Amino acid sequence: MKAIQFREYGSPEVLQTVDVPVPTGKPGTVLVQVKAAGVNFADTMRRRNQYLAKTPLPYIPGSEVAGVIAEVSPEVTQYKVGDRVVALTENGCYAEYVALPEHQIHPIPDGVDFDQAAALLLQGLTAYHVLKTSGQLVQRDSVLVHAAAGGVGTLAVQLAKLMGAGHVIAAASRSDKLELARSLGADAGVNYSESNWNDQVMELTRGRGVDIVLEMVGGEHFAKSVTCLATFGRLVYYGRAGAETTQFDPSVLMHRNTSVVGFWLPRILQHPVLYRESVKQLLDYVEERKLQVIIGERVPLTEAKRAHELLEGRQTTGKVVLIP
Repeated sequence: MKAIQFREYGSPEVLQTVDVPVPTGKPGTVLVQVKAAGVNFADTMRRRNQYLAKTPLPYIPGSEVAGVIAEVSPEVTQYKVGDRVVALTENGCYAEYVALPEHQIHPIPDGVDFDQAAALLLQGLTAYHVLKTSGQLVQRDSVLVHAAAGGVGTLAVQLAKLMGAGHVIAAASRSDKLELARSLGADAGVNYSESNWNDQVMELTRGRGVDIVLEMVGGEHFAKSVTCLATFGRLVYYGRAGAETTQFDPSVLMHRNTSVVGFWLPRILQHPVLYRESVKQLLDYVEERKLQVIIGERVPLTEAKRAHELLEGRQTTGKVVLIP
């Protein structure tokens, strides 16, 4: 089968199309024919060896997959050949086939297509849990969503509203991206390519600040985001897209009794009930047309290098998916 692999760390150029054996299923696993694989910023961090966990070489990236079960091992009881499924896994999804444990997969509802399912899990779960689990969102809370036109951002804007947020401020780097966020339910927007974007947030909230900030850049962006918090506000830090080291004096949190919370999705996967309940909720929202999954680019598997270039160049809105 064809797969995308890198044997050294570096730029998108290290991604190579290779022929590898179809994975052999162990007891309790299913073999899934990949119909769509999600591309995430974490994949680019893996490629650059800047991810939070170690990335061994050689490496087939991709942790998000939707497809059709091609084979099942005798121990599998809940699924059969031909079932449509979606899954999160550690790696290996930039390929034509992937083997997965039965407990890792979820059925795709009839009203959800492969692209939507593959685009939903990692970023949908991140958006869901940074708001609800880490951000502790309650009715009428105000929320500032950074990168609001991206994969997590487009979902976070919508989920914040579905969870009862009173006021959602979108932050993005271009006016067209802000328009997209507004079309998804954002009440206002700020362009964070402007140096005073944090002052604009305070003006929009009449000096109060916001209850929740979703932050994933780091550096100066992080420092300015902290100044946007209302009394008892929570900043959820869930990424390091700017690759900058953040110097932070925690005493600034005392002025308004604010909090900074870290979030890393793999920890949610270690809580099976919490994980499965949130996956079902997200898939139900999509099937019921309450949650729109924005697919920005559909890229052939063999052009994975271009997919990474688009993502790192901030040339996309919504999600990038690979199609074998």
